[in-house]
Amino acid sequence: MTAVRPGDIEGLLRRGPEPRILVVLVYGPDTGLVAERATRLVKGMGADPDDPFAMVKLDGDTLASDPGRLVDEAGTIGLFGGSRTIWVRSGSRNYAPAVDAVLKSEPEGARIVVEGGDLAKSSPLRTLCEKSSRALAIPCYADDPRALAELIEATLRERGLGIDRDARELLATSLGADRRASLSEIEKLALYAAGRERVEIEDVEAIVSDVGASVLNTLIDAAFAGRMAEAERESRRFRQEGLDASVMLGAALRHALALLNARLDDPGGTPGSLVANWRGLHFRRKAIIETQFARWSPNGLRQAVAALQEAVLACRRAEAGLGHAHASAALLRIAGAAARRGG
Repeated sequence: MTAVRPGDIEGLLRRGPEPRILVVLVYGPDTGLVAERATRLVKGMGADPDDPFAMVKLDGDTLASDPGRLVDEAGTIGLFGGSRTIWVRSGSRNYAPAVDAVLKSEPEGARIVVEGGDLAKSSPLRTLCEKSSRALAIPCYADDPRALAELIEATLRERGLGIDRDARELLATSLGADRRASLSEIEKLALYAAGRERVEIEDVEAIVSDVGASVLNTLIDAAFAGRMAEAERESRRFRQEGLDASVMLGAALRHALALLNARLDDPGGTPGSLVANWRGLHFRRKAIIETQFARWSPNGLRQAVAALQEAVLACRRAEAGLGHAHASAALLRIAGAAARRGG
């Protein structure tokens, strides 16, 4: 099996695939992360983007119509010799036969990076690459809190910056579920802090905690505190601001996990002591977070996490314009459950 484990992905991207690997499939629901990793792989292969013989970009639907095209391109020799890199962009049709044909032909001096969409485990393309000894399959799922923290630190480190823990935690709560959008926000912060050694919480509040983040915190806090009317009002405002439903769900899921982890770390803790131990929490939110701890047990939080995960999946599968309906419904269900728990 050549499905790459999540913990091995970063190392693979840094050092590049082994020489025996012909095809690398990058797939998953996080399109921003898929694009980022595919780009890193292509750059790591050293292809000259100005040499059309050394770097070729193909569309998946083109290969679905002409499966032999990939074999032909892989067998073409670059104008100045050397290796040839082929970058296949995701399509709406099945182009697994083209990838299967090139794996069987075993061309010399070619490397192929394939961007896939959100492929099911039984998908022909995913199955093919996971089973082949000459292919790799790299999954790309939305960042969890730990991955977000690593992304923040690594991106800032590349620009010569460190970040305080409370600033990193605040930044993480302001980021959504899409890697491309997260990187954009982190890079904006890095530009703001250029010339200094560390990013502090005031920098994050000045740059990232904009109207969207403010509305998001108010919405999530209202939902988990059981303030139904406020949650409904802020949900409408969130949509009117033109903000992404996946950002809403991603932040709500991270908040539920943070509440759950705090509960599990100190099972006998009072709401007040749990808030006191929450590092990086803005003082203005302490009272409402204490209310949330008073209303949610570990089991209730597990149910909230499961409901939000289901909503994330529903949002990804929804037709354009329906994502906010799924996100708002999930937050309002949580608000209703919290209200009942408060008696």
